[in-house]
Amino acid sequence: MPAIEAESLTRCYGKRRVVDGVNLSVPAGTVHALLGPNGSGKTTIVRMLATLLRPSAGSARVLGFDTVLAAAQVKKNIGLVGQFHAVDPRLTGAENLAMFARLNGYAAKAARLHVGELLERFELLDAADRQVQTYSGGMRRRLDIVAGMVVRPAVLFLDEPTTGLDPRSRHEIYEYVRSFVNDGTTVVLTTQYLDEADKLADSVTIIDAGKIVAAGTRDGIVEAVGTGLDVVIADGRRCGEVAEIVGRFGGRPGASHDSATELSFAFDGQSIALLPILRALDDAGIAVQDIGRRRATLDDAFLALTGHASERISA
Repeated sequence: MPAIEAESLTRCYGKRRVVDGVNLSVPAGTVHALLGPNGSGKTTIVRMLATLLRPSAGSARVLGFDTVLAAAQVKKNIGLVGQFHAVDPRLTGAENLAMFARLNGYAAKAARLHVGELLERFELLDAADRQVQTYSGGMRRRLDIVAGMVVRPAVLFLDEPTTGLDPRSRHEIYEYVRSFVNDGTTVVLTTQYLDEADKLADSVTIIDAGKIVAAGTRDGIVEAVGTGLDVVIADGRRCGEVAEIVGRFGGRPGASHDSATELSFAFDGQSIALLPILRALDDAGIAVQDIGRRRATLDDAFLALTGHASERISA
């Protein structure tokens, strides 16, 4: 039985369908990434799966429990880390976790023992007695995630857990997520950082305007998009001309780069007319410093399927 199932899941606000007929099936003990631009409906899906919102139509089950008819059973078995800090900055790290433990039914002594184990496991023991307002952003986010694990959930929802964090803090959180999955937890991750999905997800669903535009394994989605081409030119002012020339041969703009002279393109199918492209660039007087085929990336797939560039931060 899948850990999470959704059938025709829909949420409307007035006449606007924020989530429109979404179907999901997430195997137990895996990481499933929900990807999509801002406003695509990712957070609304998570809130419905976590019983915080009632679907306008359709249904969802978590661990076999209906999210509406058996909401209490769902809540007992899930953890949720939202986009904003849930911890109290005036309390210490230990006090925050103890509060969550007591709210989830732990007796005082058992709560202290459990909190101590969590703080040690997630490398927050040295900061346990400090007020959270003195924590760095990465430490505070770690504490948020640990708070979501107080009940040892079978399913953990992480809604953009690394937004705004530095690369080191992000990689630390990746390690924690992997440890949860190794312990048997099913993780649903929403993110705009496609490298995050690349590193963590066993399966991916791409959402745009409330609808699923692609679903499957990361490799399957990327292979459906095709292949890629990277071009580095000497003069960044001629990027528009390069895009127009490569476009004649079927190339679509792909992942963006920090460098003004580097461009990526995605192609349907597996063949790229590399030599004709080079000749056309040379005929236009464009100095090419490097060019090469590559496998398409999740960034390319995201752009091809949604028409939006991802808003990722490279790690």
